[in-house]
Amino acid sequence: MAASAANAARSNVDDAETVEAGDVLSFTKEQELHAYREMLLIRRFEEKAGQLYGMGLIGGFCHLYIGQEAVVIGMQMAVEQGDQVITGYRDHGHMLACEMDPKGVMAELTGRRGGYSKGKGGSMHMFSVEKQFYGGHGIVGAQVSLGTGLAFANKYKKNGKVSLVYFGDGASNQGQVYESFNMAKLWKLPAVYVIENNKYGMGTSVERASSNTNLSQRGLSFDIPGEQVDGMDVRAVRAAGERAIEHARSGKGPYILEMVTYRYRGHSMSDPAKYRSKDEVQKMRETHDPIEQVRARILKNEQASEDELKAIDKEVRDIVSAAAEFATNDPEPDPSELWTDILR
Repeated sequence: MAASAANAARSNVDDAETVEAGDVLSFTKEQELHAYREMLLIRRFEEKAGQLYGMGLIGGFCHLYIGQEAVVIGMQMAVEQGDQVITGYRDHGHMLACEMDPKGVMAELTGRRGGYSKGKGGSMHMFSVEKQFYGGHGIVGAQVSLGTGLAFANKYKKNGKVSLVYFGDGASNQGQVYESFNMAKLWKLPAVYVIENNKYGMGTSVERASSNTNLSQRGLSFDIPGEQVDGMDVRAVRAAGERAIEHARSGKGPYILEMVTYRYRGHSMSDPAKYRSKDEVQKMRETHDPIEQVRARILKNEQASEDELKAIDKEVRDIVSAAAEFATNDPEPDPSELWTDILR
């Protein structure tokens, strides 16, 4: 099978790194339209969340996923029913990809009782056992050890499930990550570690923070295989995800996927992102946008018309508008809610 390459974002986009994407699967019409709609839902949801934050309706931290949509959608196209997802604080996209209700997610952002954590968790702390989504974690790298624990439980129960553990390039330097790698390989746990390398840990480029910027190699000392993937191409993500998940599910132990991607907004809504140029961001939008790539293929292959794609966009916008309407009119939690869900 022929390998394909894709240009990945770097802190200097003009010197774009060539990332080995592995086998890029051809999508059917249904798969292309599914990927387009689901990525567009994340994009429109995050744009609305940014708008509500600017209006003061969302407090605390708010980290948007705009630009990285192909990573989680491609991976979710590769999973089986019952596989688990756990991630860090840039988590809204993962929730939507796991089919959590946009109304419940947005209501949690605005601190309302209809939110997934009853208005007490906010942007970084939402969960849904029903959808196999285990957070949303604000401590950098904390989800890696927890996700490894999910994989340990899966192996203990012999239930055939795989734990997808997402974290960023900044978290990849945390000590608990390597403790987790060691245990996962030692016990051959069914875990897939997905490093979302968006090139900037907060405001520091990966080149300044990591001595080895090929993060897919971080498991070599533990004998964990890994590969770099064009995280802006949903087809490449799905293909790599299927390989990694099959490896973990078959009893061979953990696998590392470095998704080379790019976030368009700042680290959080309070970040002006002055550490990179506007031209850099604009070039990524124009040449590597994950949604526009799918849209262009759909039109080129005549799998849908412009009007049909506009109808999908309208459907998505209506869903997001309804979520925002619910999130701004749902009552705030009763003060008595402060005393619930407390472990003593």
